[in-house]
This record gives sequence, structure tokens and C-alpha cells, in this order.
Amino acid sequence: MELKSATWAPQVWKWTKWRRTRSAAVGCCRRRLQLTTLLSLTREPVESESRRRSAMAGSDPLVARPVSNQESEWTSSSVLTDLLGNFWVAGLAIVIMGVSGCGKSTVAALLAGALGCSFIEADDYHSQANKAKMSNGIPLSDADRVPWLESLRDAIGDRLDRGEDVAVSCSALQLKYREILRAADRSYNPGDYVTCRVKFVCLRASAEVITERMQRRSDEGKHFMPASLLQSQLDLLQINDAEGITEVDATVRPDDIVRDTIAQFREKLASTVPPCF
Repeated sequence: MELKSATWAPQVWKWTKWRRTRSAAVGCCRRRLQLTTLLSLTREPVESESRRRSAMAGSDPLVARPVSNQESEWTSSSVLTDLLGNFWVAGLAIVIMGVSGCGKSTVAALLAGALGCSFIEADDYHSQANKAKMSNGIPLSDADRVPWLESLRDAIGDRLDRGEDVAVSCSALQLKYREILRAADRSYNPGDYVTCRVKFVCLRASAEVITERMQRRSDEGKHFMPASLLQSQLDLLQINDAEGITEVDATVRPDDIVRDTIAQFREKLASTVPPCF
């Protein structure tokens, strides 16, 4: 039986629906040329089996008998299951978190550059109303944060669905906020932090260091967050040991933080990491 490009894509979808994830189907669309080559390698064994069955039925062994839709579906699905099990690589989202002024954006942007993946700046997803409140020194409420985090979650999920890595800069100060972001991994079960495809690295520094950075940045007009809101962020910051979040000294050189982060998650990344990392 010949598996043509017009027929194998629907079979991929059926297989992934049964697996309760659409990630592999999306990935296969992006890898059409590679999968077509792999499928061609399986064509001869499938045809040989068809001829063997035809011979047993008394027909010409060189002419493959018609194959039923059910049998075609089973054969295609089983072949693709074997192929995709080794071929598909899931993406990973690495969220650089911490209070404003700790260096999240700098580290996340460098990380994205090193991995050759996309970079998401969480501040870009704030509404104008949120930015206005913070600019006026008013802390955000959960009602302000949830829509922001949900839009950020959807942006991360789009990358993961395509089998891509993504570096994210987001404060993500509390567990309930991080749980919203973890839901970008559609297979995430709450509390199963080990297998979740959304990982967190927290940058920490003393209040004096952060205040100096925020004041300098505010004076230069580079950010809407005033230093007066630092204490409210420090009060919110909460990390549970069970989450397994890596905590890093924010005063370390950003390049070193990026190198150590890549080393930590190297085997989980879809990106091909250069040897220098």
C-alpha cells in the first residue's frame, strides 16, 4: 500500500486525537518533507505484506488486492506511531522570573538568541490600563493580572504546539500565576512539575541592588514600573520547594546565567544547542 501525502496527514490527525494531543499533528505539518522521506522507507514492507495476503487468497501475487478503509487506517496509524515516537521533539518554555529590575528581560533575550528561538516579553501583553496603574504607583490586583497571564499563556502555548522552544520574561511571582502559565503545556497535570514543559528560573538580588537598577531605569525613561512598587513585588514573591524552581543570583553576568540555564535544560530542549554552551 502506498502512503501518499494526500492521505497520511488525516491519519496523523486521527492518531494524535487518540493520544489526546495535537502537538504531533502540528509538528508533522512542519516536517512534511522529512516525514515523506521516512514514509517512503516503509512502503516496500507494506506492499510486500499486501502481496503475501493476495497470494494466500489465490490472486496474482504481483498485484496487490484492494485494502479496506479500516485496514488502511490501521496500517497508516501504526506506521506513523512508530515513526513519530522517535521523530517528534516537543518544545520547552523557559520562563525567567523575578521582581521588576532583576534582569529578566536581558537574560531571556540572550537565552532566546543562544537557542535561536522566539522571545516573549510579558510586559508587551499588559493592557494600557495595567501600565497606567503601575506608572502611577498603583499595584495590580489579581483581576488585573489574570487576563494578562492568560494571554501570555496562549502565546507560549502556540510555540509549544509547534514543537518550538521559547524564552519568556515574566515576573510570575506567585504559584497561582505560574500555574496559569504552566497550562500552556496542554498535557500538564496540576502539581506534576517534573514533566511540565514550562520551566522557571528565578533571578534574585538584594532590595538595595534592585532599587538602584529600577531607579536608574526609571530616570532614563526605559520602563513604566517605578521603584516605589518594589516592596509590593517582594511581598508577593513566593516559591514552593516542590516546584523545583532554579534560583539564581541576579548579580551574576547574564551570559553565565544563560550558559548555566542551557546546561540545566539541554536534554529537554528542541533546539540544537551550540557546543560552546
